[in-house]
This record gives sequence, C-alpha cells and structure tokens, in this order.
Amino acid sequence: MNRWQKNLQTCVTAPDELSPLFNLDTEDIAQVVKRYPMRITRYYLGLVERPGDAIWRQCIPDPLEFEDQAQMEDPLDEELLSPVPGLIHRYPDRVVWLVSSVCAVYCRFCMRKRRVGCTEATGTGTRQAALAYIANHPEIRDVILSGGDPLLLEDDALEEILSGLRRIPHVEIIRIGTRTTVTLPERITTGLCRMLKKFHPIYVNTHFNHPKEITAASARACARLADAGIPLGNQTVLLKGINDDPQVMKRLMQLLLKIRVKPYYLHQMDLVRGTAHFRTSIDRGLQIMEGLRGHTSGLASPYYAIDLEGGKGKVPLLPEYVRRDDDSLLIRSYRGEVVRYRDVEKS
Repeated sequence: MNRWQKNLQTCVTAPDELSPLFNLDTEDIAQVVKRYPMRITRYYLGLVERPGDAIWRQCIPDPLEFEDQAQMEDPLDEELLSPVPGLIHRYPDRVVWLVSSVCAVYCRFCMRKRRVGCTEATGTGTRQAALAYIANHPEIRDVILSGGDPLLLEDDALEEILSGLRRIPHVEIIRIGTRTTVTLPERITTGLCRMLKKFHPIYVNTHFNHPKEITAASARACARLADAGIPLGNQTVLLKGINDDPQVMKRLMQLLLKIRVKPYYLHQMDLVRGTAHFRTSIDRGLQIMEGLRGHTSGLASPYYAIDLEGGKGKVPLLPEYVRRDDDSLLIRSYRGEVVRYRDVEKS
C-alpha cells in the first residue's frame, strides 16, 4: 500500500473526531453529515488556522447546507445528458467521464453534492459501456476524466482507462480534473507521472481556491506533473467569504503561475442545492476580474464563466470596458480612464 493510500485511511469522517482538535460542539455538524458526508485528509485539515477560516469553510459541514432547498440537485442536467452511466455528453466534440465516485476531501460547495460518497455508475462495470459509446461517436475528440477524483483510482485502474481511450483513433486529447494536488499532494507520485507520460497529450486541471492551499507539498506535486510534460490549468470556484476579494484572488493567481499552473476558469457558483451560502453576486465576480486585468500579468487572468442551467454550457462573463460613440469606441482602461479609439476600416 502506498503512502497516499495509507493517509486516506486516516481521513476525518466522523464529527466527533473534530471535537478534540478544535474544542467545539459537533452536534449540528453531525446532523449535516447524515445527509452530506464529510471526508477530510489530515493534510488539508492541517491547513486550518482557526474555525471559520477559508480552509475550514471549504471542508467542515455547516447547517447552512440545509437552508437552500429551493435549488435543484442537478441544475446542469447531467443525469439527462448521460447516454450511458457515468458519461456526460453536453458539447458536440467532448464528453465528461465520471470515473471515480470519491474524493480525498468532500468539498462543501461541490457541484455534484448529490453524488458525494456514492458508488453507483463509476465502477469497472460501466467502463466498457463508456468506452464503447466514445468509440461509436467519432465526433468526440476530447475526453475529460472527472468524478469524484480520477486520481483516487489506483495507477493500474487509471492506466486501463487511459489505454482504452488511446485505442480509439478519434480521441485526440485527454484531460484529468483533480483536487489531489490541493488535498492529498502525496498522491502525485513519480510512478503516477511516469505512467501518465505514456498517454500524451494529457492535460491536468487542478482546483486551488485560496492562496493558503499553495504549500511546499502542493508545489512539489504540481512540479512533478509539469516535469512529466503535462500542461497544468486551474479551475477556481468563486466562494463567498473565501476568495471573493480582489487581493486574495490576485495573489492566488500569481502563486499559481509561480508553481507552473495556468489560471483557466473562475467559476460562478452553480445553483446546486445546499450551496447557496457560498454564492456571490455576478457583479462581485466582475469586480474581481477588473481587479486582475491590468493589475497583474495577463497570464494571471482566468475566464470568468457561468455554467448555464439545463446543460446549456459555459458562457464567459466580461466587465464592460467598451461602448460605441458614432465612429469611435470609448474604452475604459484598467485605471478607469476613458480613451476614445477611432474604429476606422480602410477601404
């Protein structure tokens, strides 16, 4: 058994395990856990400095999760867009394949909160059906492995999936979405990276939400992947009281670049039941994007996007920098200055 697997066995899953660590009454937490399970690696819990901080709020159950019953469990219609169990075909040329049902940490804001800790539709029994569907649809050129967390599969199981995909000629790229770089960095072993190298082009999207998550251990994990020739991107979720501050977000994006991870998406919170207390306004997200553009490297500016209900797809959102005035554009600079730009086309 590898070290990362041993460490998974020591995860905090019962509320009473928190009591001696933080001297708190866990009765309310226990009620939440009956509906939405808890799992926290000792490593990630070690990043908590005090109850209620940015790490705490992402991983500790909160009774507020019961106060959002108006939203849907599956607002993106993933279940309706699954032609075979575990496979989501929303866009023409790509699919999301849910190859794992578990994560090292069960994030309280999870877009698949309805599935947390479930085991159906992700085991080996569904893999052949998913591979057959992909093989029979030549328009699919891009496969995203998700879950749960794909990297909680053992290397052999993951290699079997990757080998199956690489036998399909029209699959051009494979992407893996993982939060283990944040929550279980020891999972990124030299053996894993050596195996992944055999299946290029492979891309990995990480999920850092706060500067405190970027540690020496997480930096080493990302370095191993990058040294294996794997391009790294990051998808951050905009979370109220955690990273909805322009300075916090700017520092996160800067630190990501420092560890060779390119900011990719900043996601507006999905309208998922049990997560309303994390949701910010769209205006707040646009303000944060304005706090990045021009105030730090363009490399540090992700796309700010909403994933539309009903499986309609992601749409980027941009601050309003431009308005037309006759044959000119009035363009607002990052400093707030309005500059006239003549829109002239030579005939």
